[in-house]
Amino acid sequence: MPAETHLFPCLKDNYGVLLHDTATGATAAIDAPEAQPIEAALKQKGWRLTDILVTHHHADHTQGISALKQHHGCRVVGPEAEAKRIPFIDETVREGDTVMVGDLMARVIETPGHTAGHISYWLRAPKLAFVGDTLFSIGCGRVIEGDAQMMWSSLLKLRELPDDAQVFCGHEYTQANIRFAWTIEKGNQALAKRSTEVDQLIVKGQPTIPTTMGVEKAANPFLRADLPALAEAVGMPDAQAWKVFAEIRGRKDHF
Repeated sequence: MPAETHLFPCLKDNYGVLLHDTATGATAAIDAPEAQPIEAALKQKGWRLTDILVTHHHADHTQGISALKQHHGCRVVGPEAEAKRIPFIDETVREGDTVMVGDLMARVIETPGHTAGHISYWLRAPKLAFVGDTLFSIGCGRVIEGDAQMMWSSLLKLRELPDDAQVFCGHEYTQANIRFAWTIEKGNQALAKRSTEVDQLIVKGQPTIPTTMGVEKAANPFLRADLPALAEAVGMPDAQAWKVFAEIRGRKDHF
């Protein structure tokens, strides 16, 4: 298998992910929430860190960069729009650019909203998407630096990925997200199935990600704001989709 991933917890509820190219031995950390767990994961797997692929500038995704850069001399890649806010950045990227990790090719998708320059990385061949804090399982990131219309556009880009794409996000929020999603779509059978699955994973102490884009399209209300039934459910039957999204996001902010 040319691409391997290794997921592990960082900080309070962040996830770290290593992406490894078996052909060349190159390994990328997706963001760097915390150096020590990343070092431990590298040691456990016997991998050498060659790259850090940054999704956005927030400290809980970048504060491990300095120590990792000093130890490994790895390349740091991040969004061009946030380059001044990401430490030790070596290479900046924007929409449509590609990043190589060994022989693995990741395409950059600009997904602003949570931050103004947030990006996601899509590996077409192994069908892996690293979406940072734009999309969560049964949720999405809080709109901080952008606006609702911008965030909705970003989610639509991600929604175009194939159903069997594995989606890695930055935090373990799934169970809480499901509790909120029930207030929007009480009769969603895909959500009920995901809820049962997540409860079982949590009991076993296992992560709820990666998820798949197919599961999210069926069960995540933030990806479904353009569906008439959902718009009707929030009392906005004739509203534009981004305005329905804004309503749902606003409710989640105060949930």
